[in-house]
Amino acid sequence: EVQLVESGGGLVQAGGSLRLSCVASRFTYDHYAIGWFRQVPGKEREGISCLSRSDGSTYFLDSVKGRFTISRDDYKNTVYLQMNALKPEDTAVYYCAAEQICSGTYYRVIYWGQGTQVTVSS
Repeated sequence: EVQLVESGGGLVQAGGSLRLSCVASRFTYDHYAIGWFRQVPGKEREGISCLSRSDGSTYFLDSVKGRFTISRDDYKNTVYLQMNALKPEDTAVYYCAAEQICSGTYYRVIYWGQGTQVTVSS
């Protein structure tokens, strides 16, 4: 069973916005924290945002604070990453991820989505 399915990536100009969606299986949505990582070639996959399942706390990488928000729709088993004021350095493959708790650490991720490309042109 596919646990996480992302959508919403694409090409956008600097300063623009995109919204990524992550649809989770019911079990995954109910039992794990859902977050987002990104990766560029040659670099480690980094955690950029996470939504705690236990208390709804949110976490953001410093470089995206104030520009990205994370939210969820319990009826749709979906977590969203709203990305505003995008910069060329945000260009990466973005992955939805399920963890026991929000750690931002790639090796603690239990399930990964397939990834979606986000490209920000200058």
